[in-house]
Amino acid sequence: MRQKNVFLTGSRKVVLCAVLAAVMAALQTAMAFLPNIEPVSLLILVYTLVFGRNVFYIIYTFVFLEGLLYGFQLWWVTYLYIWSLWALAVMLIGGKKEHSPLTWAAASGAFGLSFGALDALPYLAGGPAAAVSRWISGIPFDLLHCGGNFFLALILEKPLYQLLVQLHDRAER
Repeated sequence: MRQKNVFLTGSRKVVLCAVLAAVMAALQTAMAFLPNIEPVSLLILVYTLVFGRNVFYIIYTFVFLEGLLYGFQLWWVTYLYIWSLWALAVMLIGGKKEHSPLTWAAASGAFGLSFGALDALPYLAGGPAAAVSRWISGIPFDLLHCGGNFFLALILEKPLYQLLVQLHDRAER
């Protein structure tokens, strides 16, 4: 069984979730010069496989950090549900069995492609035309997001998963 689902408790959980969220924020900031090519999707994938439901603590800490860094505008609200939906999708796909890197790459690419549509949902408040125009204008970025997610997951999912499990196992000794 590949899915580790490490159970975290107490102060260790708080510290680990904060550190992993900070890693996501730092890596996203470091890669900001590349349009919509980001490590967050990959890290949420790996964190979900390793930590199961505890990933939501990491996600919401990350989203809070993003709000502190860049402001709490409408895009921030979308982060509250988009990253959680990705974690839920990983849980549904992951189950209890091992998947090939290609499976995770395809799922991650599909998530990147759907990101713009999910991001456009709050803009329905301005009417369907506002949401559709937001979505359509972002399609080139969604294509980049799809390709970036696909290749990052294809190359890095398995080694990152193994590294995180090894680090956790060492910390348990």
